[in-house]
Amino acid sequence: MTRVAIVGGTGYTGVELLRLLARHPGVELACVTSRGEAGRAVAELFPNLRGVVDLAFVAPEAAPLGDMDLVFFATPNGTAMRQVPALLEAGVRVVDLAADFRLRDAALWAEWYGMPHACPERLDEAVYGLPELDREAIRTARLVANPGCYPTAVTLGFLPLLAAGVVDPDSLIADAKSGISGAGRGAKVPLLLAEATESVKAYAVPGHRHLPEIRQTLGRVLGRLPGLTFVPHLMPMVRGIHATLYAHLDQVDLDLQALYAAHYADEPFVDLLPPGAHPETRSVRGSNLCRLAVHRPGDGDRVVVLSVIDNLVKGAAGQAVQNMNLMLGLPETMGLDWTPVLP
Repeated sequence: MTRVAIVGGTGYTGVELLRLLARHPGVELACVTSRGEAGRAVAELFPNLRGVVDLAFVAPEAAPLGDMDLVFFATPNGTAMRQVPALLEAGVRVVDLAADFRLRDAALWAEWYGMPHACPERLDEAVYGLPELDREAIRTARLVANPGCYPTAVTLGFLPLLAAGVVDPDSLIADAKSGISGAGRGAKVPLLLAEATESVKAYAVPGHRHLPEIRQTLGRVLGRLPGLTFVPHLMPMVRGIHATLYAHLDQVDLDLQALYAAHYADEPFVDLLPPGAHPETRSVRGSNLCRLAVHRPGDGDRVVVLSVIDNLVKGAAGQAVQNMNLMLGLPETMGLDWTPVLP
């Protein structure tokens, strides 16, 4: 049985990875690390995993990571890049859920993340882990950079339009809303219930860290960097991302529904809704699905795409497991066929 470990298992993406991997039939969850919770039973911290995960957290320095087949990093930005080179040299495959290997340019990474990159020589080796774009490269990768949550929702929404060359790539707009879990599990006053509930606010309008990631990814399809205005918002809900995407059509005599249907015909985790539909974040809660709807208001020259995901699953842990399946030669959907949870 393939042995996997999680480095940094106490955040929201960490516990989501634990939930998915514990019932995964193709791997053995062998180790989960935490510096602050070392020695504590996983199920004591996360009671939803009682009877499911029979492990205790291990201090990072005591974890046998070099004996694993694959290691997930669910750690803050800047952690994985200091440990990944040694793991790769030991023959261990890595999926990093943080941002350490998402950007190709080390100087650009330092500009957005406020620290120098510890192993810039590994950036070219890292494969961006969006299966709908890089499936074949992921299969043979040793190091996968798991995409961010906003970039996943935005990129999947724009991809068919840019691949077909039917929109103006210099005037793209992404208006995106995220649940509070996207800000992490740490205690912060703006995220307290009394502070965040019954309120919606935009943030990072001058520039969000996910902006260069989205532009880089869309630029690969386009052949150059697009012009993109990206505005994230915090919503008073726990899970979910809703991205409303706008683009100017170069062709108006176009069947947009057919375009999207053809592009995503073989994608197991992209669900194109019928014409006129409006996807809801609750319709993907707890699942690895991205649900899309495409509109052309008033039959004009503006296309509006609606894209929803669960930020902790398709936007993080679920996509990481999807990448793991590809890397290990397992069925891509293995361990991810969860039905969304309602209400």
